[in-house]
Amino acid sequence: MRSGGDDDMDYKKEVQNQFGSHAENYLYSSIHKLGKDLKKMLEITNFTQQDSLIDIATGAGHTANAYAPYVKEVTALDLTEQMLKVAKDFIESNGYENVRFVQGDAENLPFPNESFNIITCRIAPHHFPNIKAFISEVYRVLIPGGQFILNDNVAPERDEFDQFYNTVEKTRDHSHFRAWKKTEWMIMLEEQGFHIYECHRFEKVFHFENWCKRMSLSENEMNNLSDYMKNSDDQIKHKFKILENEHGIQSFSGEAIVLKAKKVR
Repeated sequence: MRSGGDDDMDYKKEVQNQFGSHAENYLYSSIHKLGKDLKKMLEITNFTQQDSLIDIATGAGHTANAYAPYVKEVTALDLTEQMLKVAKDFIESNGYENVRFVQGDAENLPFPNESFNIITCRIAPHHFPNIKAFISEVYRVLIPGGQFILNDNVAPERDEFDQFYNTVEKTRDHSHFRAWKKTEWMIMLEEQGFHIYECHRFEKVFHFENWCKRMSLSENEMNNLSDYMKNSDDQIKHKFKILENEHGIQSFSGEAIVLKAKKVR
C-alpha cells in the first residue's frame, strides 16, 4: 500500500468536505444515475455469480447498485462517510443485501493482494491527486486475469483544449484534480501491466446552471465562470459546443471514456 504526503492529505480533506456537503445532490444527478456509460460498463464486463467486485469511489452508489444483481458480493468504497451513508440507504432501499460499505482511500486500498475479480471506478479518478498510486493499487488488489472497468471524464488531446477543460472543472469544483487525456490513461495502464481490451467514447452535455448548482456555486462564481467561457476563442467554443443564452452559458459538451482492462502477468 502507499501513502501520500501532507499536500495529498490536505487535498483529500477538501474532497471529503466538498462531497460530504453535496452527497444528496449526487444521488439525484442525472449524469450519475442515468447515462449510456453505466449501461456500457455492464455490457463489457464478464461476470459470474461467484465474482467479488469493488466499486472504488462509489459516490451515491449508482454503479455498485447496478452490478449488485450479477455478482456474489460488491464492496462499495468511498473516502467520504456522508457519501457512503447516501449509497447505503439507496442500495438497501432497492433490496440488495450483498453490498458492504467501506470508508477508504482509492490510492491506499485497505485490502490484501488479489482480493477482487472485478474493479469498477466511475466518474471519480479526476479527483485523485496521485493517479499512478491509484492504478498501482487497482492492479495489486485485482486477481490475475481480473477486470478493471474504468469510466471517467477525459480531456482532449490538444493541450489548449485540455487546459481550458481542466480550468473550467477546477473553477467549478476545487476538489477536481485533473481529467486525463485518453492517451495518458492508456500509457499509464499499460505501464502498470494491464492489457486494454476495449475503449468507448461518450459525449457528455453539461447543463451549466444545474452543473454549477450541484456544487453550490454562488451567483458571482457562476457569472465569473460563465464570463470565462464566453470570452474563450472560437475554436474552444466550437470544440466544446458552448451554447449561450441571455443569462450566460446554457450548456457545453465534454467527453468520457469507458475502458476495459485486464491484469496479466
